[in-house]
Amino acid sequence: MAGPVILITGAHGQLGQSLACLSANIHPSVELVLLGRAELDITQAGSIALALKQHRPDVVINTAAYTAVDKAESEPETAHLINGIAPGLLAAACAERGIALIHVSTDYVFDGLASQPYAEDAPTCPASVYGQSKSAGEQAVLAALPSSIILRTSWVFSQFGNNFLKTMLRLGRERTELSIVDDQIGGPSYAPHIAQVLLQLAERLCESKQGTDKQQSSSGVYHFAGQPSVSWYGFAQEIFDQAVELDLLAQAPTLTAISTSQYPTPAKRPAQSSLQQGRLDALLGAQAIERDWRRGIKQSLLALKQMR
Repeated sequence: MAGPVILITGAHGQLGQSLACLSANIHPSVELVLLGRAELDITQAGSIALALKQHRPDVVINTAAYTAVDKAESEPETAHLINGIAPGLLAAACAERGIALIHVSTDYVFDGLASQPYAEDAPTCPASVYGQSKSAGEQAVLAALPSSIILRTSWVFSQFGNNFLKTMLRLGRERTELSIVDDQIGGPSYAPHIAQVLLQLAERLCESKQGTDKQQSSSGVYHFAGQPSVSWYGFAQEIFDQAVELDLLAQAPTLTAISTSQYPTPAKRPAQSSLQQGRLDALLGAQAIERDWRRGIKQSLLALKQMR
């Protein structure tokens, strides 16, 4: 009997590439199918139907997204199409074919006004177009396929694509002084750590479909974020400290902590978007989840060093 097939959308993004790197370590019976937009455009029902018919997955992990947070303010239709409408199309297609779905979302569905980390069932109240589009996507997925899993995460970084870590490295080579926001708090999340959790969740869904998982349903909303929580300033400090230690930078730039008001952006960011993660711990076991973003920085920098 053939093993489960897990289909990944958004193969060329940070999570898609991280999942591809982990594929060699998954069980040999599991088939991982990674599709970029050319092979599967989630905004097109026909493209979704064709891919699902061709690959017949047991589980779909949707990592495809519009992630240009500031640009979304001037491109709301595009952001809502990709982040809000398309996930619902994908969920409806999966529901019709009996396919399980994991959809990746974001801490930006919260406004950041809470003084404590957000629980999985906390009311959403996004403050940006990007956050609004991702919140709409969550609702569309759960409406079309209530048994799906939503995994919210935050501040994704890695050696892949464009992200805060790689921006800091570039600016550290170009400038001797940098001003970094110090009053926005969250959890930097190393993409391969998220990818590992996604595969563990997919495995649970496969077990549920096969009837081998006798535990309660794993559907619903989960949170994953790197720990400990930190500001962008603190995140940048650690990046530069490690980059100097690994000889990726001769010297770290001088950092100045500034407030959000001193660095205005088109999109409003949450001031506090730390996430409670109790549901994920209860399902997978806290010991099975790697969350230390400082280790993620080291792995990212080592990978970038090897690419030089």
